[in-house]
Amino acid sequence: MPSSQPSNEDVIQPAIGLKGWLRWTWRQLTSMRTALILLLLLAAAAVPGSVFPQRSADPNGVTAYFDANPTLAPILDKIQMFDVYTSAWFSAIYILLFASLIGCVLPRTAAHARALRLPPVATPKNLKRMPAFKAVAVTGIKNQDELLAKAETLLKKQGYRVAREGEGSTGSVSAERGYLRETGNLIFHLSLIGVLIAVGVGGGMSYSGQRVLVEGESFVNNLAGYDSFSPGTFFNENQLVPFSVQLDKFEVDFYRDLTLKNKANAGTPTDFRAYVTTTMGSTGKKSAGLIRVNEPLSMPRANLYLTGNGYAPSITIRDAKGVVVYSGATAFLPQDKNYTSLGVIKVTDVPKQYGIISFFYPTVGELPSGALTSLYPDAAIPMLSMNIYQGDLGINGGQPKNVFALDVKNMKQIAGGKSGVKGLRLQLGETAVLPKNLGTVTFDGLRRFASLDVDYNPGGVWVLAFALLALAGVTTSLLVPRRRVWVRKTEAGFEMAALARGDDPALEKVVADLAAQLTPNKSKAKKVAKPATTDQPKETDE
Repeated sequence: MPSSQPSNEDVIQPAIGLKGWLRWTWRQLTSMRTALILLLLLAAAAVPGSVFPQRSADPNGVTAYFDANPTLAPILDKIQMFDVYTSAWFSAIYILLFASLIGCVLPRTAAHARALRLPPVATPKNLKRMPAFKAVAVTGIKNQDELLAKAETLLKKQGYRVAREGEGSTGSVSAERGYLRETGNLIFHLSLIGVLIAVGVGGGMSYSGQRVLVEGESFVNNLAGYDSFSPGTFFNENQLVPFSVQLDKFEVDFYRDLTLKNKANAGTPTDFRAYVTTTMGSTGKKSAGLIRVNEPLSMPRANLYLTGNGYAPSITIRDAKGVVVYSGATAFLPQDKNYTSLGVIKVTDVPKQYGIISFFYPTVGELPSGALTSLYPDAAIPMLSMNIYQGDLGINGGQPKNVFALDVKNMKQIAGGKSGVKGLRLQLGETAVLPKNLGTVTFDGLRRFASLDVDYNPGGVWVLAFALLALAGVTTSLLVPRRRVWVRKTEAGFEMAALARGDDPALEKVVADLAAQLTPNKSKAKKVAKPATTDQPKETDE
């Protein structure tokens, strides 16, 4: 007798080999579960792009973040948190999702194409097991073949694909509809692939440039004309269409509550308008344009967006001999909702360099502590305050410096703060004497500036088109039911049944309506009780 004890011999499993492991890996990657996980990962990976400023869209914000977080910012930069959408980890998820979707959808598309060419499935032998079943006794039709022909005609009118099976007493009609459901599902997934391709190609050919324009100034659409520029991977300088933009006037409307009933909203901006004049380099044709928030100005291969604004005081500085060493409108960055603004002036064309950290107050007021502040964002009582530092500005080393920051590490404060000399305060039109016999500074006038973002992404239209196509596909897949209907002759009349993919509350109504259309008024239709079983068939994927 054979021994009942287990054998001590080791079980030898066949080696899978490299080819087997590659096939297993591909099947895991191309499963729908993996595609959904990668899609969720991609959405999660995009979150840091909205939390941290990105170099491609807000380089000044990145610089400000480094200044505010000198310890944390370098760590975040090493893991590419300021370049999320071009980072290695985001690209890896993107490429894996792309491969997963292709490997998942293309075989399904091929299988669906084959299924469309196949006739409806044969009529099952036992229709009573179907979720919806009805047996009908017919006494008013002598030739039951006419009944099947009528059933075939009715089902075709309802959009079913119909096949006639057998003759005589074994004749039946098999019909099915709802392949558009799977078509919509495939269109949805193919559209997602289209979105990924459009985003990738469009992002590679795109560019984004930023420029701060003071009223009366203009810039030319070339690399030298931008304050910062972020090109895509496939960007070519020839993509830049030659044109120029001049900021003629910038207007801001602020909420005013003259009744003082809604003080909380007083000073809230309600509208921003940048009036510009554009000139095409190829023809010299000038056109007037208007840029507002969420209303960009469309130019050839470029869209101009309004992303920021502020005040630009016009300042003139003269040395002790009266020679102008600095003159022009300087953009000051707003620091609060009332447009208390910070600006930096660097004077280099003098024997001893010096810099000025200045604050501008559109409507100046004084806090209980004696510090100045702005009480209202509109320029009702404009004033400048200045702290002056003398020493090495650090601009001779060849390294780029932030124009909105002053490195005072190698400088000595000679006015304001703890220097022992009061800081300068100037109202519009006033002139003040600089300490250390440096000369004079004059607050000549006041203008506004606008921050413009020039963007071009050729994939944007395609992303919209594929997104709308995906919406249409998923809507179709949710609304179109997938059903199969069978009609078979019996000795007493005929029997019919229906089967749906998933839950279909209208399935029994479909059978009842079809039976009512097929039987004369004097026919007797009865619903046959189904066997007590829970293993009713459900339609599965092709």
